[in-house]
Amino acid sequence: MKTPFKFALLFFLSGFIFQSCQDNDDIAAPKNLEVQNFIWKGLNQYYLWQNDVPNLSDDRFENQAKLNAFLEGYPEPEKLFDALRVDKSIDKFSWIVDDYLELEGSLQGTTKNDGVDFGLSYKPGSNTEIFGYVRYIIPNSDAANKAIKRGDMFTAVNGTQLTINNYQSLLAAESYTLNLATYNGTTIVANGNSVPLTKTVLSENPILIKKVINSGSHKIGYLMYNGFYANYDTQLNEAFAFFKSEGVTDLVLDLRYNGGGSVETATRLASMITGQFKGKVFAKEQWNPKIQAYFEAENPDYLNNYFTDKIESTPINSLNMTKVYILTTKSTASASELVINGLKPHIDVIQIGDVTTGKNVGSVTLYDSPTFGKQNRNPNHRYAMQPIVLKIVNSVGFGDYFNGLTPDVEQKETITTYGVLGESTEPLLSTAIGKITGTAKMAKQIGKDFNYFKDSKSLNGQNQMYIEEAPEGLLKSLK
Repeated sequence: MKTPFKFALLFFLSGFIFQSCQDNDDIAAPKNLEVQNFIWKGLNQYYLWQNDVPNLSDDRFENQAKLNAFLEGYPEPEKLFDALRVDKSIDKFSWIVDDYLELEGSLQGTTKNDGVDFGLSYKPGSNTEIFGYVRYIIPNSDAANKAIKRGDMFTAVNGTQLTINNYQSLLAAESYTLNLATYNGTTIVANGNSVPLTKTVLSENPILIKKVINSGSHKIGYLMYNGFYANYDTQLNEAFAFFKSEGVTDLVLDLRYNGGGSVETATRLASMITGQFKGKVFAKEQWNPKIQAYFEAENPDYLNNYFTDKIESTPINSLNMTKVYILTTKSTASASELVINGLKPHIDVIQIGDVTTGKNVGSVTLYDSPTFGKQNRNPNHRYAMQPIVLKIVNSVGFGDYFNGLTPDVEQKETITTYGVLGESTEPLLSTAIGKITGTAKMAKQIGKDFNYFKDSKSLNGQNQMYIEEAPEGLLKSLK
């Protein structure tokens, strides 16, 4: 979609960095500070809020020796990373890992997973105790062979009540027993049942359901899509080939549990839904001031993401829709929100469900290498960063949805009235069908609405909107 800028930007931006280093080029970061040195230089170069962090200023350290002295105060790389971020109320999504192999897997839908995709909410009347509920079961997983299903609730793991302080450690184990529960009309109580689960390396196909629903004169394509994983783009294109061959007249895109993923995949999905906008701007990227200023002056086209008609050399199967119905919840995030916001200037987007997460910023994987890319990575460690590096707006410049995108038809999904995903009677889908055909009203809200906390995708680092690679050659290597 874009060709990396490798050389001109190198010389432009290197002038900002370590202006006095030529007098100290014999001093390099010692081995015990290699990771810290990588963190500082990567964030100094790419971090969206670099200008707002004094210790990331281009002129903060006059030479490598003084930078080293600063880095020595952070023997734990993770603490340095957190110290160099803006307030977490602004940057809620940057993160660092000590093993980039796991990071790469999670961004492509591969995780250590037992197959239970779940949400977490507060127990009624409590601000510390939480409970889990099953949203769907991933096919071919351990859970797919166990007595657990959509709508089941659990309050404890291995007999220990879930709280906001212990949920991460309890649910991070590779095997555990979920203690199931029910809602008694007042609170969530244990019901005596339990399910043992074991995690395996699991690759989730994000296309959970694709089908055509016939309703009167309408042939409604329904796609439940749970992650923008680029290695499944061919299967996504095949799903739209199916819709095209069936002659669908309308489309319902279910993104209620989609935490996001690849910007490129989001652009391709938008192109599959439409098809009549090839070459027009789908979204625009906004980087930190020094990178933004260079692109605006030298190559403004780099900042644009365009509707396309191909995946590499494969033609995209497009439906030429002028209206799309999109189902959302509080778990709908990042690349999912990009699709909604990016399509709005071009076609009618009818959003049904709840307010989305509000992730209008994107990240990139940075490695400890001369260009921060995969080539020539430092063999001494596997640390990598996933910092926020850009904000994305649509073709008319709107991207201020930090508090989420508000639905056109508000209808919160409730656990006690879940319904079967993909069935025309399922509440959110039923409302969409009714809006399409004009023959039904919104399903009446009769279920209990619990206070949402988190979900399994956010725990696995899958609530992302990321670009495939950063522009290369931005940092002048120090001798």
